[in-house]
Amino acid sequence: MNAKIRVGQGFDIHRFVEASDIDRKLILGGVHFVNERGLIGHSDADVIAHAVAEAILGACGLGNIGEHFPDTDPKWKNVDSLTLLASVAKMASENKFEIGNVDCSVVCEQPKISLHRDEMQNKLSAAAGAPVTIKGRRAEGLGSLGRGEGIACWAVAVVTQND
Repeated sequence: MNAKIRVGQGFDIHRFVEASDIDRKLILGGVHFVNERGLIGHSDADVIAHAVAEAILGACGLGNIGEHFPDTDPKWKNVDSLTLLASVAKMASENKFEIGNVDCSVVCEQPKISLHRDEMQNKLSAAAGAPVTIKGRRAEGLGSLGRGEGIACWAVAVVTQND
């Protein structure tokens, strides 16, 4: 058997809701960050899960998250992004890809990512069926992320495809 190694890059970014929208939960890596402003999005706006899914889709050459789960489709409204990630992992498997690992860098001024890193990594790894690691970074006051206007995540996935 001849295995091909492929790499994919994922990115996602979402703005915070207005301070008056207290009903929107902040979900990152499948974890609810209590007493934090939520992010604007069609699904639950989990930037980490979305970036992981994008990286896997890219590595497998299967398009992007918007093609598979369009924000124009009401069935994806407020959906748990771990469900989307699990669907992406299934697509990868159905196309004879095995996910090796995914590594993420989350950029935000708040909340503090390290407080929930282990729980996020466990939930994302379970959904992806492979190890997912997370690193939190601050934007050091630079740009919209540095002003605390939102959260961004970059992810890199490694997959193998067997002939």
